Amino acid sequence: MRVYVPLTLSGLAEAHKAGELGPGPLTAYAVTPGLREWYVSDDIEELEYAALNRAAAASLRLLAGDPDAARRRVVVAIDVPDQDAVADPDRVLVASALGEVRVGSAVTLAKAAAVHVDGDDAVGDVSAAADALGAADQGDDDAQFTVDGAEDHELLWYGVQEIPNLIS
Repeated sequence: MRVYVPLTLSGLAEAHKAGELGPGPLTAYAVTPGLREWYVSDDIEELEYAALNRAAAASLRLLAGDPDAARRRVVVAIDVPDQDAVADPDRVLVASALGEVRVGSAVTLAKAAAVHVDGDDAVGDVSAAADALGAADQGDDDAQFTVDGAEDHELLWYGVQEIPNLIS
């Protein structure tokens, strides 16, 4: 199963240094039955894109909680055995947890399929979105518009061998 692990650039640097994402449990996003039902599609590529976007939103939350982190969303795509990615049955109907799974233990970066990172052109919008996230959560429509602005930026695809260039 392909899972998408939200990170920050500093988290990616730590994972690169350790050679793994962890320790577990890791929060990740995947094509779950709840995500499938919510997205109403049978196209696996569309569903995986939706899971990637859920992870990008989680990465934005990590940035909001770490004002010193570089303002670029980071998602690592990793392949794990199906039984290693488990959805919390108490959260399957929670809208904010759609596609959320837990991976019980650390995962080596050798299992990573790709790294997705915001381009330089997204930094301003991602920074504004991270700053506005709390107000958006409280129902502020203007703040939600700012948060949605970060989603207008597509994450760029990088091979795992490019991580050293991303974190330098």
